[in-house]
Amino acid sequence: MSRNPLDLNEVARFIEDHIGPEFHDKKFAKFQALTLENILKRKNPYLFKAKRTQTANDFIKAILDATVSSGEETVFGNFLEMVAIHVCQQVFSGRKSGTRGIDLDFEDGSDKYLVSIKSGPNWGNANQIKAMVRNFHDAKKTLHTSGGGRNLNIKFIEGCCYGRDNACEKGTHQKLCGQRFWELISGGSATLYTDIIEPIGHTAKEKNEALEEIYTAKLNDFTAQFVARFCKNGLIDWVKLVEYNSGRQQ
Repeated sequence: MSRNPLDLNEVARFIEDHIGPEFHDKKFAKFQALTLENILKRKNPYLFKAKRTQTANDFIKAILDATVSSGEETVFGNFLEMVAIHVCQQVFSGRKSGTRGIDLDFEDGSDKYLVSIKSGPNWGNANQIKAMVRNFHDAKKTLHTSGGGRNLNIKFIEGCCYGRDNACEKGTHQKLCGQRFWELISGGSATLYTDIIEPIGHTAKEKNEALEEIYTAKLNDFTAQFVARFCKNGLIDWVKLVEYNSGRQQ
């Protein structure tokens, strides 16, 4: 299968068109839906006691920031996966895979690539990596059964959108991070990984200003609720908080 030339202007337009609805708006919606109960039950109260968190405002701000950070990592990871698939679709007619554990598959000459897309190089523990490798082998069996892999050299790729891992050969597959990953799916562009940084910043200022406004409202609202429910004589009632977070449901 022949490859098409990479059109950087089209990639930039795609990113600018989708960064709002697929990242900022989804992050905003998730944040708006948060309740005090959500964030209190997700976070470890023992950790904050060990860090000597003393004021209600400091406690709520810390768990709110942690919740926002973990949520936006997931949403942005999904967005970057969408961009990577779009780039590969443009160059290699790549496609989002319907096979379990495989995010992208494409052909380049006699090579067929099965790609599991991750945000960064430190995405999983040993068991999660083993599960990914099992998914690679299951996908290969499925291809051979269906005839889809006939006469093709199947290559497994753990593709990380950012970061670095110079030990690319993992025995069972290749791990390509950052520049190496974007270079593979773009047909050899050594600069794509830096070319996409500018369009990713499209509308960032206005979108983050809107988020800052609702963040401030949530912080004040949750702090007031927390003081009413979990403070006694002006101090955090840690026993009551731990009972709420970790006690048996009645």
